[in-house]
Amino acid sequence: MKRIFLLLFLTTGINMLPVFIFGQSVPYKTVQKSAKPKILKPISGEFVINAIVTGYSEGASVELLNGQTGATEQTAILKGNKFEFKGQMEKPDFKIIIFNRKPPYITLFLDNSNVNITGDIANIEKSTIIGSSSHSAFEQFNTSLEPYQSVFVEGSEYDSSKFANARKLIQKFVLAHTDSYITPLAIIRFNQIADNIINTEELFNMLNPDVKASAMGQYIAKQIEESKLNITGTELTNFSQADVNGKLVSLSSFRGKYVLVDFWASWCGPCRQENPNLLAAFNKYKNKNFTVFGVSLDQNKQKWIDAIEMDSLTWTNVSDLQGWQNAVAQQFKIFSIPQNFLIDPYGKVIGKNLRGAALERKLAQVLR
Repeated sequence: MKRIFLLLFLTTGINMLPVFIFGQSVPYKTVQKSAKPKILKPISGEFVINAIVTGYSEGASVELLNGQTGATEQTAILKGNKFEFKGQMEKPDFKIIIFNRKPPYITLFLDNSNVNITGDIANIEKSTIIGSSSHSAFEQFNTSLEPYQSVFVEGSEYDSSKFANARKLIQKFVLAHTDSYITPLAIIRFNQIADNIINTEELFNMLNPDVKASAMGQYIAKQIEESKLNITGTELTNFSQADVNGKLVSLSSFRGKYVLVDFWASWCGPCRQENPNLLAAFNKYKNKNFTVFGVSLDQNKQKWIDAIEMDSLTWTNVSDLQGWQNAVAQQFKIFSIPQNFLIDPYGKVIGKNLRGAALERKLAQVLR
């Protein structure tokens, strides 16, 4: 489970990464075509959010959440369909506004500016947000990707031309906005479809140092660091651990098959949310020389077994029940879960951290 909250994926209509609210997809918001992304450097002053929201009861609670941690930063009460937040930003960043601690939400990219929000409970996630140049840039970037939504959607058919065009569009945006705090979002999007960490790192290295040091920038840096371990094309080192019955099972015993080595745990919410995607992929391709080999970072054996049964994980699962000190996790320097490696019948890595649509696309390519 990654520490970073990454609520940005909530707003793009794409159910990609497993954190807190990723199970909900939210449509793209509309944006005026005349809006132009600006260079977004840290802004002095303070922000003021004035909102008119209809449909909620008088006295409803309103919270402003940190988009990286999910922590509540401010609270307010809805009076006459209005609420207000004031504060100061060190740099532009994602924020979430939640009512009565229940979804759906208003998501905005906030800077130190006067922001006006208008919305209704029926479509609160589509609220109109004006006044923040950061949010305008965020919406324009999302809108520019609208023609390519399918490349991020689970189960969509692989279209090489659409993937190539989406990559070019994102690259162009990054090159034109190296000082923008929105740009790390574009690089995260690029990495989801590029399947080439070297290209991702090249784009990342073009960013302004302050942008690289932002929460999303640090997330990308961590992804690059982890992706350089056991890179594509290298043979994944063999290992053995005990299954639920205490029998040692080695990775090499699956030689001749495509294998997704999946690191997870019963206590890991994002892992459990991803399991239905793994199960769907397994059922679709298990008769095409594919299987999953689960490595659990559990400590409690019964909870591990219960999770396997509850999530219908019929593939082989192993663990030494040492939690984060799991010997295989230590061997492959697994610092966050879920993580996985896809290896070919010769044991060579052909994909890493493939989840949802990315896993489906890769399997569709190699298991025709």
